[in-house]
Amino acid sequence: MKDFTVRNKIKIARIEKGGLTQGEFAKLVGVTRQTMNLIEAQKYNPTIRVCLLISKYLERPLDELFWIED
Repeated sequence: MKDFTVRNKIKIARIEKGGLTQGEFAKLVGVTRQTMNLIEAQKYNPTIRVCLLISKYLERPLDELFWIED
């Protein structure tokens, strides 16, 4: 099976949304600041629940925030 890399643009969307800090946004989503840091750095793939909450709070479609690269 081929490996795929999940990419995201959460940091950009979070800043555009109103400049929430990483810690403030992490609390909204229900994760730690450290986890949000890893997600934004593309070093951790969040659960679908967390992805959906991120999409909801940033008011952006899921496929605009996350995508797969070969």
